[in-house]
Amino acid sequence: MKNILRFMKGSRKIVIVILLLLVAQAWCDLSLPDLTSKVLNIGLQQGGIEDAVPDTIRAESLEDLELFVPDEDIETIEKAYGEANDNGVRHLLAEADREELNALLLQPESILYGMANAAGEGTDEAASAAAASLITPDNIRLALKLGMMTKDELLERAQEMLGESGALSDTYLKQVAVRFVSDEYAAQGVDLDALRSRYLYISGAKMLLMTVLMSAIAILIGLLAARVSARTAFKLRGQLYEKVMRFGSAEMESFSSASLITRATNDVQQVQMVIVIFLRMVLYAPVLAGFGIFRVTQYHAGMGWIIVLAVVILCACIGILMGFAMPKFRIMQQLVDRLNLVSRELLTGIMPIRAFHREEHEEERFGKANDDLYRTQLFTNRTMSLMMPVMMLVMNGISVLIVWVGAHRVDLGAIQVGDLTAFITYSMVIVMGFLMISAISIMLPRASVAAARIAEVLDKPVSLTDPAAPRDEEILAGEGRVEFKDVGFAYPGAEAEAVKNISFTAEPGKTTAIIGSTGCGKSTLLYLLLRFYDVSEGSITIDSVDIREVSQKALRDRIGYVPQKGRLFTGTIESNIKYGGAEISDEDMKMAAHIAQAQEFIDTRKEGYDAPVAQEGSNVSGGQRQRLSIARAIAKKPKIFLFDDAFSALDFKTDLALRKELAEKTQGATVIIVAQRISTILHADKILCIEDG
Repeated sequence: MKNILRFMKGSRKIVIVILLLLVAQAWCDLSLPDLTSKVLNIGLQQGGIEDAVPDTIRAESLEDLELFVPDEDIETIEKAYGEANDNGVRHLLAEADREELNALLLQPESILYGMANAAGEGTDEAASAAAASLITPDNIRLALKLGMMTKDELLERAQEMLGESGALSDTYLKQVAVRFVSDEYAAQGVDLDALRSRYLYISGAKMLLMTVLMSAIAILIGLLAARVSARTAFKLRGQLYEKVMRFGSAEMESFSSASLITRATNDVQQVQMVIVIFLRMVLYAPVLAGFGIFRVTQYHAGMGWIIVLAVVILCACIGILMGFAMPKFRIMQQLVDRLNLVSRELLTGIMPIRAFHREEHEEERFGKANDDLYRTQLFTNRTMSLMMPVMMLVMNGISVLIVWVGAHRVDLGAIQVGDLTAFITYSMVIVMGFLMISAISIMLPRASVAAARIAEVLDKPVSLTDPAAPRDEEILAGEGRVEFKDVGFAYPGAEAEAVKNISFTAEPGKTTAIIGSTGCGKSTLLYLLLRFYDVSEGSITIDSVDIREVSQKALRDRIGYVPQKGRLFTGTIESNIKYGGAEISDEDMKMAAHIAQAQEFIDTRKEGYDAPVAQEGSNVSGGQRQRLSIARAIAKKPKIFLFDDAFSALDFKTDLALRKELAEKTQGATVIIVAQRISTILHADKILCIEDG
């Protein structure tokens, strides 16, 4: 995961914006259950009356309420309501502290409501007790006036009666107090249906607004997440390509071509996919679950232990399943490498496969690689497929448990139906947060493995580096004199040296030929001169400057190299000959093609130099491919030519004509030819024979 976060470092600001938007989305998302609870509790059950504080109250009703309010709090209530109007109604002032008033009026309103409805049907125990003992507010005033009881005794007796009837819970008191307020409004002639409808319409508008806002935020987050993931993938592919281009041959040998292709395509795609999900789900899940837990604690429903139980079970399930699946994901990516390798070998080697009638053998190789990948993917998919049913079982089990426990608490009057509904919703939100994490855990391990493989390439040290102060100008202005001084070299991991004690000088204007048996180290000398590898011993100089003291670009700009196997690139004949640089003119291109004896077959093409060249030059013959490779090197007009057995695919007539033209047109250049055919090097000014390095 740390590698994925490292790759996203360049998009830090956008990620912060996404995180803030996720918080806003979670706030909107978690406001809906609370609004739903209020619609049930306040809108439907309480008729749109939110609490025990009436906005308007008759003066006599307020006087009755003050009978059951401590003397020190009566002043607070009086200040909260203005003077009575002509109808004897007092209005709540805007500056009044509604929360404080609610706490003061809950019990007095419950007592008065019980007294007023003591004789009615369905009277609860608290109301019956209050009515039987206290009878009416007028009688109470009379008792207080005559000294039959004190105010403190009255309050104490009222408190005892409420406690005896089990009516001291805030939920119960609130419900009874709201009924008192409703009766008070009815006595004033307030339209209760209109009051309920108004509250429901306002709540519905709020819910609609929250939904629209949440949808807009979700769309914006999706767009930003897609941008971050696409940009990260774009940068990763560029960084991988740039790093591989700087690899020396030693680094290239530590990664197979198939593996590098997989890392630049499949692995980057895995990272890109998981970044989108990470920004949309992984970041959102803890925010949602955290807010959900905070909201749940506000309801004081006494069922928090159920949430804790659910979280523990979910974490245990995720941990167990990931323990089984995680080791398989690294193996899976390695098997993808293997499948790509076999596929690449099969497609590029189709001709020898057919020539040796090995189709069945290659099919078995491909089938084994494919079957290994299939079995590994099947195991991980089966393991991960268990996760969702387990998560759903936990979620539904928690829902049943909440309903069972919550129903008992509703029956006891500890919570309201709306509160239970909200608690269930918030609990599901918390569980859904962990479900999101479990869903991403299916993809995250594989993406983490892919990210680690990408980081492995990006963090691979490059053995061939340019000097801090390169001496490029000295070799660019020089004549191209090459000197090997007691050079020795061993390939990485090899026990013996490939070449040793090599000392010779290749003079400008002369041809130096190197001959020897297969595997004796001829091509290795050219690789060292091109600085594909650094020498283990001795030094190689150009115009008396050690090639390790110049930049690789300047060094290779001075050299025209033709490898043993001519490689062409998809494009045209012109683009392949001009591959050495944009500064190559059409005249240079045609001259190079003429020297390389390629003009003849180019003229036979209807498109001429615009004739298409397929991948790796598969639509031209081996000799034509080699001549175009030679023309590509000549078109650069380098000071040093390196021909690594570059004439092996040419017939003797073409070989002779090419070398004759080359000698005439490249006078003054240093020419080094590696060959196995003696006829190719008979014209050389100096011939070196290599044996056993």
